[in-house]
Amino acid sequence: MSRSRTSLISAVLALTVGVLTGCTAGKSVDVGDGGSGGATGGVLTAAIGGEPDQLDPHKTSAYYSFEVLENVYDTLVEPDANLKMVPSLATGWTTSDDQLTWTFTLRDGVKFSDGTPLDAEDVVYSFNRIITQKLNTAYKFATVKSVTAKDPTTVVITLNAPTPNLLANLGGFKGVAIVDKANVESGEVKTKPVGSGPFKVGSYTSGDSIKLVRNDTYWGTKPKLDGVTYTFVKDPTVALQNLQSGQVQWTDNLPPQQVPSLKDSGELTVKSAPSSDYWYLALNQARKPYRDVNVRRAIAFALDREAITKAAKFGLATVNQTAIPKNSAYYYDYAPYTHDPAKAKQLLAQAGVNGLTMDLMVTSEYPETVTAAQVIAAQLKDVGITVKIRTLDFAQWLDEQGKGNFDSFMLGWLGNIDPDEFYYAQHHTGGTFNFHKYSNPAVDKLLDQARTETDQAARKQEYDQAAKQIVDDASYIYLYNPDVVQGWSKKVSGYEVRTDRAIRFRDVALAK
Repeated sequence: MSRSRTSLISAVLALTVGVLTGCTAGKSVDVGDGGSGGATGGVLTAAIGGEPDQLDPHKTSAYYSFEVLENVYDTLVEPDANLKMVPSLATGWTTSDDQLTWTFTLRDGVKFSDGTPLDAEDVVYSFNRIITQKLNTAYKFATVKSVTAKDPTTVVITLNAPTPNLLANLGGFKGVAIVDKANVESGEVKTKPVGSGPFKVGSYTSGDSIKLVRNDTYWGTKPKLDGVTYTFVKDPTVALQNLQSGQVQWTDNLPPQQVPSLKDSGELTVKSAPSSDYWYLALNQARKPYRDVNVRRAIAFALDREAITKAAKFGLATVNQTAIPKNSAYYYDYAPYTHDPAKAKQLLAQAGVNGLTMDLMVTSEYPETVTAAQVIAAQLKDVGITVKIRTLDFAQWLDEQGKGNFDSFMLGWLGNIDPDEFYYAQHHTGGTFNFHKYSNPAVDKLLDQARTETDQAARKQEYDQAAKQIVDDASYIYLYNPDVVQGWSKKVSGYEVRTDRAIRFRDVALAK
């Protein structure tokens, strides 16, 4: 199996992973055999913090959906433990000398979980669906001129400009999964998706669980597990209790304040690692007074990020005023906002704002947003801003965000790889996820240039400039980069913690 034959790839995916607990830099955590003795079979029960809004990989933007879909769908390429793109459905690829034509060779004999063949036409359909319907990941195809099937095992992607992050765009996460046309057109993709991954959906009981069963037509090594059952457990304390009692064998919803003692106890396997995620506060610039940069900057100066991070994450995060974490080659060290209530009051006065009441939308399915919101409310009260915290379930939260029905919200971006994923869709004018309606032509120009820049040093400089302007404009008020924290039973073996937060159970075994 070959990787791209261009020299670009080593440069474009230069986001490095940090040191994982007990491991060397850039390595994922493998728990070993866990005493399983190579046991196979059984159903692993996983407790996740909320319910997917839907299971259509091209339409959902919810992490809870992708926790499931990671095990149901495949992409052309996928990130390995070091976040470098390696073969998946595509066994290899080449690029033309002008870097505008990419040719992918697909595996022979791949089938969807319903037994129908997967070939190049399915790749063409999947990518064109995203592009023509302008779905969530359409921005990843901005430089794509055409996608064609040369033959059943050959896909040709023609570009209108060099795209150094094309592989990350095509395989960074399951939002660009290869879907089955009949499954999509029947509408069943939302609850009964048909993919080519190691597991398939057996049943979906809304409000309770999603049950996956092994996909016996899977092209790769067959999973050891008979299946995986996802239960939806909002309360981290309950998720932990379920793990300790044996009701579940894995969770990523642990109470952060208990993580140190859980690691020390040895009762469970609990691992943490620096992530490529970031968490932030966004202000709705389509509403007064938040369209005034002085108001946004005032709020940025009013916040004590250390206190917010400590309350929300109990030391399991790193404060950062930009999006990209310190363990990345694209990190930009810029932190202009000190905790300065006097400066915040001065800027509010300059904007002619006093007695402001601000709606802050958070979701119960990410408890850290609720905790952080309480600290944010107390801090903003000190500068004369009254915060009304509005706590919604995540499906409602997404609906309100999409409609623009908010003054502000707090949430995170998870699983980012290339720098384009940290900034473009969120801050480019008209970006897919630019729900707060930020617009700055200088930022647009930099983001457009950077996504087609093939020189790594020049690309880094362009992203630095864009990041500085985004922070100065307080488009997002960045708070911290969290760690990935997950826990599992001693009966579980073969599981790896990943910095991109992809949840893969395909190599997991469960002892009897």
